[in-house]
Amino acid sequence: MNQIFEVLMLLAFGAAWPFSIRKSWVSGSTAGKSIVFLWVVLIGYLSGIANKIINEQVGDGVIWFYTCNTLMVSIDTVLYYRNRRRERHTL
Repeated sequence: MNQIFEVLMLLAFGAAWPFSIRKSWVSGSTAGKSIVFLWVVLIGYLSGIANKIINEQVGDGVIWFYTCNTLMVSIDTVLYYRNRRRERHTL
């Protein structure tokens, strides 16, 4: 129960990623995306996972929310690089 606010924060941030992924997929563009931002967020989520592992809090279940968000940001990051490559080839 101590992690309720951590879970709510992860759910709130996580809710945006499916929309961002869809935009990246459909538009095929990097417009409006920041690769630096994506990497900073990715490092943040990975740090959250590391914290749970180091402090032996894997059993509290919150790590799965970090993992899900990490996966979504990773997908959006891969799409960014795919779209950037496509943009460069069309120039």
